[in-house]
Amino acid sequence: MNLLEKEALIREKAEEFEHASPETVIHWAVETFPNITFACSFGAEDVVLVDMLQKISPKTDIFYLDTDFHFKETYETRDRMVEKYGLEFVRVSPKLTPEEQAALHGDELWKSDANACCNIRKVEPLTRILGQYDAWITGIRRDQAPTRANAKKVEYDVKFGLIKFNPIASWTSEDVWNYIRENNVIYNPLHDQNYPSIGCEYCTRQVMPGEDPRAGRWAGQEKTECGLHK
Repeated sequence: MNLLEKEALIREKAEEFEHASPETVIHWAVETFPNITFACSFGAEDVVLVDMLQKISPKTDIFYLDTDFHFKETYETRDRMVEKYGLEFVRVSPKLTPEEQAALHGDELWKSDANACCNIRKVEPLTRILGQYDAWITGIRRDQAPTRANAKKVEYDVKFGLIKFNPIASWTSEDVWNYIRENNVIYNPLHDQNYPSIGCEYCTRQVMPGEDPRAGRWAGQEKTECGLHK
C-alpha cells in the first residue's frame, strides 16, 4: 500500500470510526495492520486499552518508555498488570543512563532544558521502537489538551511515518473511569492522590481543585507535551 492509498484509507476510516466503539477500532487496527504496537504509559487511559487489547488481541506488542524517572507507583502498576494478564511489556530505554546524561548535560536537565530531557528519554527511544512497526495505538483523548483536540480515531502520524490509532479519542475522563470500575481494571494509585496525568517523577506534581487536569505536567513552564504527539 503506497502513501496515497494509505491516506485515502485513513480518511475513509476516520469518518467511519468517529462514532464507533474503541473495541471496533482496535479490532480493525490489529486485523488490518498485524505489525502494530501499543504505547503504554500506565496512566488511566492506557490501562483501559491494555485491558481491551488482552480481550481482543493478546499477542499484540505493548511497549513502555522506561525513562528511569517514573514514580515507584508506576512501576508497581506495571508489575501488577504483568501478574494479572500474564503479559510481557516491551521495555524501551534511552541510550543514555541518568548518570551519563548528567555527565554530558549537567545535573537535573529536566529543570534547565525539559525539552532536551524529553528528547533524550522519550522521543528518541519512541522513534527507535516505532521504526519497527507499521502502525501504533495510543490512549490520547481530545479533551486532555488543546494540542489533542483534533485527534482522529485513525490518522497518519507524519512525525513518525506510520498509521496511528486513537481508539478512545472521543471519550471523556468519566468514560475512562466508568470502564475501569466496570471491568475492575488495575490502575495507578497516584490517580487517587490528585495526579490525573502522570509522567516522570521530577516533572509531575499534584493538581489542585479547579486546575486543568494537565496542570501538574511541567508546572511553571510553557511546555505542555513531551513531544510524542504532534
